[in-house]
Amino acid sequence: MAHHALASQESYNPNHLLDILLSKMQLKNDAALSRLLEVAPPVISKIRHHRLPVGASLLIRMHEVTGMSIRDLRDLMGDRRTKYRLSDAQGRPKAEDRADAQESNYAH
Repeated sequence: MAHHALASQESYNPNHLLDILLSKMQLKNDAALSRLLEVAPPVISKIRHHRLPVGASLLIRMHEVTGMSIRDLRDLMGDRRTKYRLSDAQGRPKAEDRADAQESNYAH
């Protein structure tokens, strides 16, 4: 069973977050939650079994449907990180995009 890095934090418990969402939205089960969040049911199952982290896009969707802040949602699942590491490649244009931009600068 593959675990993600966040699962190694003792306080991390995505089940608590999912249970709170079920209660807050007055849903009967995870299938109803997956429909509300517009994700496939196996996604919720994988999150419950610590095989998939709650990603940014899912947190944003949870925020949209519940009105809860992202910080509150992260707190509910025990994600207490305050800093995030980004890859050096993130946010950097692809090599061909940089070459195109340089060519267009020389054309003017």
